[in-house]
Amino acid sequence: MSTLDDWMAQATRALDLPANAVTTELRDELLDLTRDVAHGVARIAGPLTCYLVGVAVGRGQTPSVALAALTAVLPPAEAEAETKVKP
Repeated sequence: MSTLDDWMAQATRALDLPANAVTTELRDELLDLTRDVAHGVARIAGPLTCYLVGVAVGRGQTPSVALAALTAVLPPAEAEAETKVKP
């Protein structure tokens, strides 16, 4: 197990969430969004954006809808790079 996996296991337990609350795919999508926001908007906006995704999901949006909504408002250079990487 990696340090990230260990941390995620501890964090989900501490928050009384199911162990599979953050799938590998969702984790990677959140990390990609955080990186793109940190580089395209402001470094400190990355983690706060991840928090906003969590708030949106807590209010009933699916993670994919929340991620897509924020990806859509990224500055053009970051949004273009994201669409080029993913088919």
